[in-house]
Amino acid sequence: MKQRIMLMLAFLLAMNISVFAQQGGGQRRSVEERVKATIERLTTELSLNKDQQTKLDSVFTNSYKQMEKMRADAQASGNRPDREAFQKLSTERDEKVKGILTEDQFKKYKEAQEKMRQNGGNRGGGGNN
Repeated sequence: MKQRIMLMLAFLLAMNISVFAQQGGGQRRSVEERVKATIERLTTELSLNKDQQTKLDSVFTNSYKQMEKMRADAQASGNRPDREAFQKLSTERDEKVKGILTEDQFKKYKEAQEKMRQNGGNRGGGGNN
């Protein structure tokens, strides 16, 4: 009986390790990967032209890098990231995005953001867009 229980526990442990490995171990995608995914999604949703794609790539790269630095600084000091500071960065980024998109595109952008918030955000790869 003990052998059967031990075998079952070993099997369950192996399954958990396998599932954890398939999920990427909770690793956050790189800034470049997140920017690429964001630009691809926005290009599809908003019909972005090449100029808009280039400008938005720069805006999102800068924003995501600043957020990564804030996360790293908070983690190094043992604190939680400052939610208000993240919100301020997001607001500043959205103002820059507004200057790049047409009025209709920006409206769709904000609607898509709200929809993502209601659905729990884009948590793929541990990243938060």
